[in-house]
Amino acid sequence: MVKEDNSNVLDMFLKIGLDEKTAKNTLANNKVTTNLTAVIHEAAVTDGCDRAVGNLLYTVATKFPANALNHRPTLLQYILSTKIRNPVQLEAAFAFLSATVSENLKVHDFEEACGVGVEVSKDDIERSVNEVFEEKKNNILEQRYRTNVGELFAHVRKKLPWADPKVVKEVIDLELYKLLGERTAADNEKPVKKKKEKPAKTEDKAKAVEETPAPKQSEEELNPYLIFPSPEENYKVHTEVYFSDRPVLRVCNSKELLEKHLKVTGGKVQTRFPPEPNGYLHIGHAKAMFVDFGLAKERGGGCYLRFDDTNPEAEKKEYIDHIKEIVGWMGWEPFKITYTSDYFQDLYELAVELIRRGHAYVDHQTPDEVKEYREKKMNSPWRDRPIEESLRLFDEMKRGMIDEGKATLRMKQDMQNDNVNMYDLIAYRIKFTPHPHAGDKWCIYPSYDYAHCIVDSLENITHSLCTLEFETRRASYYWLLDALSLYQPFVWEYSRLNVSNTVMSKRKLNRLVTDKWVDGWDDPRLMTLAGLRRRGVTSTAINAFVRGIGITRSDCSMIQLSRLEYHIREELNKTAARTLVVLNPLKVVITNLEAGLVMDLDAKKWPEAPADDTLSFYKVPFSRVVYIDRTDFRLKDSKDYYGLAPGKSVLLRYAYPIKCTDVILADDKETVLEIRAEYDPSKTIKPKGVLHWVAEPSPGADPLKVEVRLFDRLFRSENPAELDDWLGDLNPESKVVIQNAYAVPSVRTAALGDRFQFERLGYFAVDKDSTSEKLVFNRTVTLRDSYAKGGK
Repeated sequence: MVKEDNSNVLDMFLKIGLDEKTAKNTLANNKVTTNLTAVIHEAAVTDGCDRAVGNLLYTVATKFPANALNHRPTLLQYILSTKIRNPVQLEAAFAFLSATVSENLKVHDFEEACGVGVEVSKDDIERSVNEVFEEKKNNILEQRYRTNVGELFAHVRKKLPWADPKVVKEVIDLELYKLLGERTAADNEKPVKKKKEKPAKTEDKAKAVEETPAPKQSEEELNPYLIFPSPEENYKVHTEVYFSDRPVLRVCNSKELLEKHLKVTGGKVQTRFPPEPNGYLHIGHAKAMFVDFGLAKERGGGCYLRFDDTNPEAEKKEYIDHIKEIVGWMGWEPFKITYTSDYFQDLYELAVELIRRGHAYVDHQTPDEVKEYREKKMNSPWRDRPIEESLRLFDEMKRGMIDEGKATLRMKQDMQNDNVNMYDLIAYRIKFTPHPHAGDKWCIYPSYDYAHCIVDSLENITHSLCTLEFETRRASYYWLLDALSLYQPFVWEYSRLNVSNTVMSKRKLNRLVTDKWVDGWDDPRLMTLAGLRRRGVTSTAINAFVRGIGITRSDCSMIQLSRLEYHIREELNKTAARTLVVLNPLKVVITNLEAGLVMDLDAKKWPEAPADDTLSFYKVPFSRVVYIDRTDFRLKDSKDYYGLAPGKSVLLRYAYPIKCTDVILADDKETVLEIRAEYDPSKTIKPKGVLHWVAEPSPGADPLKVEVRLFDRLFRSENPAELDDWLGDLNPESKVVIQNAYAVPSVRTAALGDRFQFERLGYFAVDKDSTSEKLVFNRTVTLRDSYAKGGK
């Protein structure tokens, strides 16, 4: 495409409905300008279009998934035909296309995923808004114009996911006016504002232009936490627990319990992030942190970092220290750090109370017997033993008078229930193992099913958020809190984060580490957060990836690894300084350059560096001996080849054109030992090919040697966890080590964690294995998604 001048491009942007400020800011960003211009031409709307269509085209230009470019023309046709007409449908389209890497698009599935053909009339919207207002009427009348409109919006969107956000907002505003009338002086009083925390300063040397503002998004898109209710609404029925032998239990907080809770918390949101310290955190935990810490931060509350340390045999101080450190690295600050073991005495006393109320008993079945009886839905022989007998035996368990495996405390739930998580779950078991945090005080330890919900209540958690596999445990969670007359948090489950070509199970990760299939918990091939950090991935890129996925309850999707890589590239493109490194050096002698001459040339750290900004340039030596990558030379040229070949010219980036005049071969007449070339000091030759290179810094001296580690997907299959022989699916080329790559001298001062773009090669970060004698670089990600078209 012929490059258009700025005035024509600006005019084209205005014609599709961008306001002047947005259009001009877009023009200042070369990348967005290129993308938007391409989209406008591809959509054939260079003469203009409707503003609503134009805003959607802008979003396509700024947010379209890079791994699905072959489907972009199809999406544009849906936009132009108004089959996709609002940002909600467009985001759904992005998510669908990002997961569709094949050439063939299943039209029916695509249209269903995007709500194509679903007509939501204004009458439909008004009807749903009226239903929501009826449900929330008392709260709206109390809060008046301070009502959280975003929450109302979210409730309507749940009913009508494909409704036009603008129309929904208009109808809500109108209904508020109908219900409340004109604003009063009290409504207009501004609440006392808290001082905004200043964000931590980050060096962003690459940011030469302002961020281009995107078209206005709906409140729900801007704030994914709108789906969660406020703490004062926690009086409704949480769930219904069905029994085989008694009426349905409709679990909810009493007025007294809720008022007591709100008095303690001041009505603030309190969440918890409860990792088990039995391994390193992985990218799935990044989503959990985003949900738990993010909701608390957005609502002005706090999030506990609570260690779920009920199993002393699997826990280590190493894991606890790692979790504390990685939570901070991810950008989150705990309201308080606690341990389930802090509450061991409270949990024990409540267990005694549970027995007294007739809801627990000491059992002597072996694990195999428990399994058999559960399968047959049979009661334990000890289920109906007298309360006093269970109290005495539980005390003997606590005092170490009963051997391991000879007794457990089980909750007396419902062995005939349709939900297996109501089959008299174990509350306490005996383990003569010292606890890493509590010491040797206890020889009985609570189970997760018993401790988790109680500690949530004791810590006055407002929102207990967890992944969908815990949904079936809701009944047990609320049954226990109801049985003990304790405050009940709001429980909500969201989908797990499943990423392709990796495993997320702690058990499998532990196997990979302990059996040395990888080089420790922070191996850059793992999806552990420590591994991603070592690889050079930033926490902000991970959080952007998680935010882009959203907080959903859809648990059937496999997120392509390329989607994470897209966010990594987006950030590193702005923040990683460019430099020159040659992985497989091939010697080139420039015969018409004086032997002792070394020229210092200017090279750009950033692609669009202003000529007068000296800090955006670095010096590279150019001398008689330079090295290019061996893959950039062929003995036989071809039309589609832009590298060097006999008699052919290429441009050495930031330097001069060179022409191959001779080739020195080994005795096998195939292996190239050295190339002879001449350079063009006048730069009159304009070759198409541009190569990266490194030169001798002084006559006879080798360039700086560095080690480069190239990482790829750890597993060959998209979902190795499904395979019986999952270890057999390991990618043997997931790590390739290049011992003697050549780098320019300026790289010598690089420090641990520094990130670079090695031009034409990818993004790299300095590894902890680096020494004063030799730097080691890890490849974070390639420059392009090599898997987008057919690669696996």
